[in-house]
Amino acid sequence: MNFPAIVHDLDIPDAMSENFYSGLEARSFWKLGVAETNPLVPADIYRKKWTIAPEWEIGTAGSCFAQHIARHMTKNGYDVVDVEPAPKGLAPDLRQSYGFSLYSGRYGNIYTTRQLLQLIEEVFSHAPPEPLIWQKDGRFYDALRPNIEPGGFASVDELVAARAYHLARLRLLFRRIDLFVFTLGLTEAWMHRASGRVTPLAPGVIAGQDVAEDYAFVNFGFPEVLGDFQAAMAVLAQNRDKSLRTIVTVSPVPLTATATGQHVLPATNYSKAVLRAVAGHLSETQDSIDYFPSYEIVTNPAARGLFFAPNLRSVTEQGVATVMQTFFAAHPAVPMQPTADFALPQPSSIEDLQCEEALLEAFGK
Repeated sequence: MNFPAIVHDLDIPDAMSENFYSGLEARSFWKLGVAETNPLVPADIYRKKWTIAPEWEIGTAGSCFAQHIARHMTKNGYDVVDVEPAPKGLAPDLRQSYGFSLYSGRYGNIYTTRQLLQLIEEVFSHAPPEPLIWQKDGRFYDALRPNIEPGGFASVDELVAARAYHLARLRLLFRRIDLFVFTLGLTEAWMHRASGRVTPLAPGVIAGQDVAEDYAFVNFGFPEVLGDFQAAMAVLAQNRDKSLRTIVTVSPVPLTATATGQHVLPATNYSKAVLRAVAGHLSETQDSIDYFPSYEIVTNPAARGLFFAPNLRSVTEQGVATVMQTFFAAHPAVPMQPTADFALPQPSSIEDLQCEEALLEAFGK
């Protein structure tokens, strides 16, 4: 694939003593834009491309950091859609455990753009593929969202019926929304060798130990991540009768573990570099896609690690608050009540986010 350079038209300097950097805004210089700024109030780091209309219906998905975005947008009056609401009377803590009220659908965390593409293709397929099923202790798990039933399904038929309902609700979601907010999380994934389908977690972590040999580890690069996202948006466009705006973000949360054989730090930096490059390319080349810099706000050197918990992975409440304050400074709260069908539970701590990937920490001995 050929990716031509993105050309920017700059004003020509007026005098011989000036150059292209003369007269640039403070935000263009590291000293003025980063080193001498307050990381709790990142000045002018984000300029929105367009305004989110109050009547827009919004869908959210992505890695576990995206759960913050969904929750805060709802609290600020935006119409975040939930097409698979929790059963009435289900306790708030159980809603999260069973994958309810985390995103606009009960798909769990979507860490990679390949996972997103395959889900959207399945949603709009006239003949969806057979579910990938893992087993453990006589229970059955949907390998494409293994954490939404903590104890697994009682039977294959129950699992198949639940997935069919899930796909039907997502067809409604993806045709209905006006804005899609997606957080890019990982480049590493596990692929079913026979079908090419990717799962959000390695077999054997939750279930599926007996079929581990049926899967291969993959680490997607820039062309694959970009191509998969573009293909996903193309499938949506073919199955919708109205335009779609998208806000992309990159999760600032480092990898819990890597299967590349590399040290986890350079492996994390590789993944984030690829994802950030993809997000930047999408925003630079498509008017309908905006990039929001949650990654840069949290990892800002001026913060000196302030926004990370002692484990150096989890983002603190202060970090989340700074991210969301920056977002709502550009997209102010909507003077309306949040939609009744999306009542997000409030996590009691950052650790309460539903993140399957964090389960890998238990294997680091």
